[in-house]
Amino acid sequence: MNWNNAKFFTSFGKLSQMPEADRPEFAFSGRSNVGKSSLINKLLGRKALARVSSVPGKTVTINFYELENIYIADLPGYGYAKTAKDLKRSWSDLIGGYLASDRDIALVVQLIDMRHAPSADDLQMIDYLIENEMPFVIVFTKADKLKPNARRERMAAFADEIPSFEDITHIEFSAVTGEGVDELRSIIEEISAEEE
Repeated sequence: MNWNNAKFFTSFGKLSQMPEADRPEFAFSGRSNVGKSSLINKLLGRKALARVSSVPGKTVTINFYELENIYIADLPGYGYAKTAKDLKRSWSDLIGGYLASDRDIALVVQLIDMRHAPSADDLQMIDYLIENEMPFVIVFTKADKLKPNARRERMAAFADEIPSFEDITHIEFSAVTGEGVDELRSIIEEISAEEE
């Protein structure tokens, strides 16, 4: 897979606007400011394909990136408290509706900031993925921001904080150092090859 060939395809703010799925989709989910856009840019070997914002809650659409025979779907960040209630509801309807649709979602990449315990929203999302038997991996972002001891402590704590943690594939990731990029790429390549 030539990761540098990815390009922005389209974005949708409403489920009704989405065209039919014609290929496997890899959905990236996580709370606002968890580093989704930075991860997607690093994964795709681009500096600014996905727009990175310092303001949490900026992405209010599902953004699709085209890469060979797959789509990367960047879901809106959830859990940002300062957004208006109905806007928040429309986001959760959009995310929930997308995940519950009959689209070919090959994998959900669930992002969690390694520096913090998972939020209630993170745990709710993981529960949803487990209950609905959706394939997913957890990517712990911002790994470079913790010293080795603090990292070990956080990873040990995640084992207690996240249900069925020992059964979930997880990757420690840094958009700064590139740690975890190859691992995530090979998972996506393997799944997309199976889907063909």
